[in-house]
Amino acid sequence: MSENGHDLHAEFPAHREILHRLKVEDAAFRDVSDRYHAVAQEIHRIENGIEPASDQRLEDLKKQRLATLDQVASLIADKQDA
Repeated sequence: MSENGHDLHAEFPAHREILHRLKVEDAAFRDVSDRYHAVAQEIHRIENGIEPASDQRLEDLKKQRLATLDQVASLIADKQDA
C-alpha cells in the first residue's frame, strides 16, 4: 500500500522495528495488519475510480481504517511497555 501512503510503516514511521516484531511474533497483530491492508486497498481502489462505491460505503471504510489504526497503536503501546 505504499503507493498511497497508507501502509502501517507510513502511518507509524517511528515504530518500524516494533511493527516488524509484532508481525513476526503476534498472530493477532498479523490479522489486524491484514485487515488494515485490505481496507486501505479497497479505499484506494474506490478513490481512484477502479471500484465503484457509494459515498456512505467510502466513509464507512475510512472509519473502519481509523478504528484499525487505533488497534495497531494500542498494540504498539503494549509492546513498548513490555
